[in-house]
Amino acid sequence: MTKTISRRDFLKLGAASAGAVALGQMLPPQVAQAARAAGLLNANGDGYIHSMCEMCVWRCGLTAKVVDGRVVKLDGNPEHAHSRGNLCPRGQSGLMNTYDPDRVLTPLVRVGKRGEGKFRQASWDEALDIVASNMQKIKDTYGAEAMVFSSTHNLSQPLFENLLYAFGSPNYGTQRSLCFNAMIVSNLMTYGMEEPGRIYDENLKYILLTGRNLLEAISTSETHDLIMAIDRGAKVVYLDPRYTKTASKATEWLPIKPGMDLAFHLALLNIIISEKLYDKTFVSRNTVGFDELKTEVARYTAEWAAPLTGIPAETITRIAHELADAAPHVLVHNGWRTSNFTNSFHTQRAISILNALLGNWDVTMADAGGEESGTLGAPPQPPYPRVSALRLDGVPWKYPVVPLKIGVFQELRDNIVSGDPYQAHGWFISRQNPIMSIPDRSKTIKAFGKMDFIVTVDIIMNDTAWFSDVVLPEASYLERYDPLLPVGDKVFLRQPVIEPQGEAKSALWIYKQLGERLGLGDYFQYADEEDYLRQQLAPLGVSLEEVKAKGYAEAPETPHEGEPAELSWNTPSGKVELFSDTLSRVGFPGVPVWEEPPQPSENQFYLLTGKVAQATQFGTQNNQLLHKYSDEPRIWMNAQTAAKLGLATDDWVEVSSEVGTIHTKLLATQAIRPDCVYMTPGYGHLSKGLKTAFGVGASDSAIHVTYTDPISGSQALSQTFVTVKKA
Repeated sequence: MTKTISRRDFLKLGAASAGAVALGQMLPPQVAQAARAAGLLNANGDGYIHSMCEMCVWRCGLTAKVVDGRVVKLDGNPEHAHSRGNLCPRGQSGLMNTYDPDRVLTPLVRVGKRGEGKFRQASWDEALDIVASNMQKIKDTYGAEAMVFSSTHNLSQPLFENLLYAFGSPNYGTQRSLCFNAMIVSNLMTYGMEEPGRIYDENLKYILLTGRNLLEAISTSETHDLIMAIDRGAKVVYLDPRYTKTASKATEWLPIKPGMDLAFHLALLNIIISEKLYDKTFVSRNTVGFDELKTEVARYTAEWAAPLTGIPAETITRIAHELADAAPHVLVHNGWRTSNFTNSFHTQRAISILNALLGNWDVTMADAGGEESGTLGAPPQPPYPRVSALRLDGVPWKYPVVPLKIGVFQELRDNIVSGDPYQAHGWFISRQNPIMSIPDRSKTIKAFGKMDFIVTVDIIMNDTAWFSDVVLPEASYLERYDPLLPVGDKVFLRQPVIEPQGEAKSALWIYKQLGERLGLGDYFQYADEEDYLRQQLAPLGVSLEEVKAKGYAEAPETPHEGEPAELSWNTPSGKVELFSDTLSRVGFPGVPVWEEPPQPSENQFYLLTGKVAQATQFGTQNNQLLHKYSDEPRIWMNAQTAAKLGLATDDWVEVSSEVGTIHTKLLATQAIRPDCVYMTPGYGHLSKGLKTAFGVGASDSAIHVTYTDPISGSQALSQTFVTVKKA
């Protein structure tokens, strides 16, 4: 049995004896000596070390408290713009990410059938040789394109991409199409950037949130900013079919019908344009395509939208006027997903355009820049080989406006199964769990069955690792270096707080070792992790030792001379594109248009999913602290609807879609529309290597049907309809 650690015991890890706390780890000489040399630890091994969290993609700065040579507490770094001295529940529980008793600490090689869970330990040399030889065999036999690579966005991504591009494969699967492709592509087509920055200053008066549950899908700094704006009196109107914690703090909750966000926002555009409530100066100077937009939205009245959305016409009209009255101190939040239908791209375009009409640029929205920084150095490397093979995910031959680095992950999986336009034979997966995350889990397992070879890099035996041929154990984020992260005017460092446990290694080391075995060593020209970081820091003129001590380096400011330049955007016109010629030229509407979404039949429900504060997608359910303080996963159903079906809270129910059936407990609640049910994702694990998470809850991925937005490639999760009956 896995030992369960209480919160009190967890906080006392540093003071407990080595025998009583099997999860503890003494700081070995290499880390301890470096920390002492930097003045972070005293002679007894007590002190604080700065690094960065990785319990989600927000990557907050953290300070690790070390007592008697053990890390015992994590706090937010006040110097980091994302944390500002705070960590969310996931960040504070990050110790259990490192000290998880189910950690994979040695390379593993499968000896049983896939999914049987039988592995043997191997040395790093043997495991890396097996991986490299299989990758090379696939390349020699079928071409480099027969090897698929996939990873979730992370700091070691440049090195992962070096391996992918140097190997010569075009097939790159990222997680983003499962979350926010619609938002990214919409902003690219409108503003020429993936996501504008949002400003929650003291002047912000009005916020319209469409399905962005910021109080549970925590992005620490933005969640804090939202709460502070509410505290200062900003009005928050929140659209969501479910009453979330964000709804509880909003001024007004509108339980909109799923798939109808588009109708609501088209009606707002109609009112603001037809009644001339928009910022005429900003629109005339900084946008193109206003006339085309005006013509299209003329038919989308509040009276038209009311029966579609379930929101009265007078409410829609009132909100349009309130937005205009508060402009430019308003923020119409893009969200990340809205309600996830195949019309979600047009919803996101309508939101992006609405912000432009309200003239809030450089008031509540601004150019956020990016994590890439031209001030950082990089190791030298040759150009990548030219690739001529089509991508399996349809980019760009089927999805012409989806960026290559984003892709369409579910389409990649589907074409692995179909073998069209060719058959993939190998899959390299790092920090990702496609078996849990891609809709229709049975199809993903079928795609795995098409593979000659699968390798996974991770810290635990997640469901994807469970079905892999080789598992390479990565060091946790408290045990490794990663490439530097620019945030604002600083460049932050992730550094090891303790030495890697077992034989776990950093991604920088793993990719370099594989690259050298594949004859691609010129793409990994650094001696070790610290050498890589020193090459990054070279243009800044600071030493790695200085950065270790502070946790960051100052980035030089870009000098500004003369008068401020005219506003411009990275679009073909150099302006905000209300009408996109780029979209029009590839056969898509240049302005947002109404597309009627499918609706469930009388005995079916919309299947909704969403985040909770105690979990990060599919990666933290095995964390013992988060597990202890998480609610039991149950499927939500409206209380009146449940009563009509003869169902009550804690009844076991059978939930079925066209691709699968699950069994789970029910929660009857008033906090959801009668035509919807809701499941928290990330449960129902198949891997018995996750002793805390295995057997808990059911998997939404087992019943989600795969639908893809034809423009942005975004997965339409809420377009799955299910039946529910007593099990």
